[in-house]
Amino acid sequence: MKYTYTARKVTLRDNFKERAEKKLDKFGKLFSENATVNIVVTLEKNRQTVEVTIRDNGLVLRAESTMPEMNDALDKVVDILGRQIRKNKTKLEKKIKSGSIDDFVSLSPEINEAEDDDYKIMRKKHVIIKPITVDEAILEMNMVNHNFFMFKNADTDEINVVYKRENGDYGLLEPTV
Repeated sequence: MKYTYTARKVTLRDNFKERAEKKLDKFGKLFSENATVNIVVTLEKNRQTVEVTIRDNGLVLRAESTMPEMNDALDKVVDILGRQIRKNKTKLEKKIKSGSIDDFVSLSPEINEAEDDDYKIMRKKHVIIKPITVDEAILEMNMVNHNFFMFKNADTDEINVVYKRENGDYGLLEPTV
C-alpha cells in the first residue's frame, strides 16, 4: 500500500507515521499493492482529527475520528475501519470472488470555484456510475461513511439516491416524471 500524509496546522513526526503504517498494514492482505492510503491529520482548538481513506480498484473505505491526542484518534480510526471490513466481509468476499470489484463506484473530489453569486460550491465530486443494486449502493454508502449515495440502479437503469434516515433506516429516491 502507498501512504500519503497531509498535515493541517500540525507537524507530523516520524513515529506517528511509523505507527500509522504499522496499524494499517494489518489490512494490507485485503488490498492490492496498488492501494493508496491517504492520512489527513488536522489540529483544531486542542482537538486532533485523523481521517484515513483507503482506495483500491474503485473500493473506498473511509473513517474519521477526533480526539485530544492524534495517536488516540488513529487508534479509533483503525477500529472503525476494522468494524467496516468485518461488517461487510461476506459481501466484499462475494464481490472479490465474482471479479466484479470494479463495479463499485469511486469518487474523486475536486475543488471547484464558485459558479453562482448566491451559492458557493466548495467541492465538486465526479462520480463514475456503473449499474449496481440498491443493496450494493447501501454497502458502498456505509463504506465511505456518507449519509447518501448516488448510483445507477441495475434493476431500473435509472439514477437513484439511497440515504440514511435519522432513525437508522434507509431511504431510496427514484425519479418520476
